[in-house]
Amino acid sequence: MTQPFSTQGRPQLPTGWRRFLARLPIRLYRAGLGPLFGKRLLLLHHTGRVTGLRRSVVLEVIAYERHGTPSWTVASGFGPAAAWYQNLRREPRTTIRFGNRRYTVTARFLPPEDGAALMARYAPRHPRLARRLCTFMGFAVDGSDAAFRMAGRSIPFVRLEAASGQRGGEQQGGSEQRGR
Repeated sequence: MTQPFSTQGRPQLPTGWRRFLARLPIRLYRAGLGPLFGKRLLLLHHTGRVTGLRRSVVLEVIAYERHGTPSWTVASGFGPAAAWYQNLRREPRTTIRFGNRRYTVTARFLPPEDGAALMARYAPRHPRLARRLCTFMGFAVDGSDAAFRMAGRSIPFVRLEAASGQRGGEQQGGSEQRGR
């Protein structure tokens, strides 16, 4: 039996050496080593809604659609209060780096039922990781499809859709802006 979910149990943002480790993939992307992450991670650039400064965060790719116009689906493990999530709410057009390619994308915020379906597909592909992530986010899951669907309804998912005309193999021009 699964327990009810709430956003109250969301984890605190990492500090100290945990924050350093959590941000290490950003440094690897900036060093040109993004392809090391394969299709599992992407580097999202976003603009601070208060400061206007460019920021960056590395996120796990929950679903990747490469056919036609590419899209990537990511989740906010820290809930809807995560800075990158709030910044995309304010300004949904931004850029990502995926492997060694840059894409201009628009964020689309998915409804809870889409999140439920995503988690139901993700959990069987990555069972141990799915359970650990749900536990980290404060959700009790028993490994059942119903439990992962319930968790998926509570997790904010965002689909990042590439701008029209961008294909999976195209390199986007321009220099990458540095930021946090």
